[in-house]
Amino acid sequence: MRAAIRFLIIAAIVVAIAWAVSLLPGSVSAQFGDLTYEASTPVTVLLVAILFVLLYILFRLLGALFRSPRRLSARRARRTRARGDAAVTRALVALAAGDATVARREAERARLSLGEQPIALLLAASAGRLAGREAEAQTAFQALAARPDAAFLGLRGLLRQAIARGDLDAAADLARRAEAAQPGAAWLRTERLELALRTGAWQDALRLAPPEQSAQRAALGAAAADATADASEARRLAKAAWDADPKFAPAALAYARRMRAAGRERVVQEVLRRAWAAAPQPDLAEFALRPHRDPLARVRAGKAFVQDAPNSADSNLLLARLALDAGLFGEARRYLDAAAATGLRERRLYVLKADLAEAEDDPTAARDALREAATAAPDPEWRCTVCGTVQPAWEPVCPACSSAGSLAWSSTPVHTQRQLVRLDEAQDVETLP
Repeated sequence: MRAAIRFLIIAAIVVAIAWAVSLLPGSVSAQFGDLTYEASTPVTVLLVAILFVLLYILFRLLGALFRSPRRLSARRARRTRARGDAAVTRALVALAAGDATVARREAERARLSLGEQPIALLLAASAGRLAGREAEAQTAFQALAARPDAAFLGLRGLLRQAIARGDLDAAADLARRAEAAQPGAAWLRTERLELALRTGAWQDALRLAPPEQSAQRAALGAAAADATADASEARRLAKAAWDADPKFAPAALAYARRMRAAGRERVVQEVLRRAWAAAPQPDLAEFALRPHRDPLARVRAGKAFVQDAPNSADSNLLLARLALDAGLFGEARRYLDAAAATGLRERRLYVLKADLAEAEDDPTAARDALREAATAAPDPEWRCTVCGTVQPAWEPVCPACSSAGSLAWSSTPVHTQRQLVRLDEAQDVETLP
């Protein structure tokens, strides 16, 4: 209905214009050399209109003729782009399916259709790695790294290749270039931290460690302080490590060593006492009592050292050992009984009882104590909280699983992080309908 009304309106306008033109008075005459033109005004208007239409059609035809090569080129480009997009899709499906042969073939088709575009280069590199052709993947990653708009993609791939083949120097250089290309990238921060841990670049690792990981920062700070030759910088790093976790024995020891070197023994004893009261560890006591050589002086210094936690099992065991070394057998037995009264049933208690019995020339009591030690609970050890392995000495990174800051002084096995994940997964399965 609307179309019919529109047609009638247009027809009426055209008729009105034609009627108005036909009513125009007068005539038009013109002379072109020997040619003379003379016609009425309506006829002249009609001829001008026809000439205008013919010229318009002619110019349109000429424009279409000139534009035809460009249009054909654009059509071919669209078809090529469509083929390239289809090849990209097929390559992605092949990569997801783990079909290296199809992935490489489709990635090559994508490069032929799309040229050296980032998506085509990335697919070629990924397909090459899937097929085990690292040189092929490296060439594609290098081409990506040379592009300003995709440099980070190429550098990321090259970085992973360098880490995989153990070329840590090249990996460090690539990490710096990737940081310049994409500052603050979360993935890159993790990779750079891993790289710093593997190369022992403890200060770099400390800068990259998450601020909320106090245990990790304390471990890395202590390691960085031990690896630094500059005394003032080592003191600063050790203080930062101790501030991050005051109860962590390696951090407290790192700071105490710098303070003793600076002649600040009062600070040394305060730091070690605080760490002992929070989490006793034998190295703390050994370092605190090192200046005292006389056995009786060591007993007095030991009592002052444990004053913030005088009733703990570790404090009583420490004083028992010091008293035994000083020949104070009665006092040593009193401290051992106090340690046992706290519920301690570890091997170190019974070994110390055996040493006391031997010092008192009581072989029967010594044999009984050693028999108890054979079935007693294990003594504290440096144990990784991630993989659960036991290490003979503290290290900033677990040698078994390469986790930073994961070694803790513990007397009994605890649920490691991996075990906790498995427990959570098992509970999730149990709750399924």
